[in-house]
Amino acid sequence: MSAISIGQAAVLGIVEGITEFLPVSSTGHLKITEGLLGIPVDDTSVVGFTAVIQVGAIAAVLVYFFNDIVRIISAWGRGLTHREQRYHHDYKFAWWVICATIPIVIVGLAAKPLIEGPLASLWVVAGSLLAGSGVMWVADQMGRHKRGEDDTGFKDAMLVGCSQILALLFPGFSRSGATMSTALILDLDRVAATRLSFFLGIPALTGAGLYELKDAVGAGVGTAPLVVGTAVSFVVAYASIAWLLKFVAKHSFNAFVIYRVAIGLLLLGLLGTGALTA
Repeated sequence: MSAISIGQAAVLGIVEGITEFLPVSSTGHLKITEGLLGIPVDDTSVVGFTAVIQVGAIAAVLVYFFNDIVRIISAWGRGLTHREQRYHHDYKFAWWVICATIPIVIVGLAAKPLIEGPLASLWVVAGSLLAGSGVMWVADQMGRHKRGEDDTGFKDAMLVGCSQILALLFPGFSRSGATMSTALILDLDRVAATRLSFFLGIPALTGAGLYELKDAVGAGVGTAPLVVGTAVSFVVAYASIAWLLKFVAKHSFNAFVIYRVAIGLLLLGLLGTGALTA
C-alpha cells in the first residue's frame, strides 16, 4: 500500500506547481496540505515524495527558460576551452550558480536529520511564514530596484544562493521568498530578482529531488503517485512561472506578504485549537 494515493499525489502536485516559485513557501503549503489530507508530514517517504515532485516544477523552469539555459551553458563550455570567452557575463554567471549551490548542498546533507525531524513541524512552518513575510516586506521597501540582470556579480549570486539555506532549515520561510528578498536588498529590480531566484533554484532543487528519490520509492510511495505528482507539478508550475514574471514586472510583493501572514495566522489558529496536528 502506497503511503500516498494517486488522488493525493495529484492534489500535492497542484500545490507544488502553484507555490514552488511564488514567494509563499511550497514546502509550507505542502506540509499544510499533507496535514489536512491526514498524511504524516514527518514520514520519511512523504518528505522524499515532496522533494521528488519538485523535479516536475524544475522541469518547467528548464522548458520555460530553455533558450537562456542553452545560452549560458554554451558560454560556459566555450569559456572552458577558450580563454578569451571567459570575460563573457554568461560564462561567469554559470560559475556563480555552481558556487552559490555548494553552501546549500553542504548544509542540506549535514542537517538532514533535523530537516526531516524536528524542523518538519507545522509550528515551524507557521512561524517561518510570518518571519519570512516580515523579511520580504522590509526587502521590498528598502530595495531601490535599480539593477538589472546584467548587473549581477559573484557577490550577488553567493548571497542570494546562501539565502536558500533559510528555507531549507525553516520550511515556510520560502526558498523563492528568501532569494528574492535578498536580491531586492541588493537593489536588483523585481524581474531580475525573480529570474535569479529561478536560475539558482535549478541545481539545488533538482539535486534534492534525485537524492530523495530512493527514500520516496523505498520507504512506501508507489511509482504511480510519484509520476502523477511530478507530471501535475510540471504543468501547473509552467503556468505559474509565466504568470509570476508578468506580475512582478508591474506590482510589488505586498500581495504575497499579506497572503503569507494570513496563512501563517490561520495555521497557528488550526494548530492552537487542535483542528490540525503539528
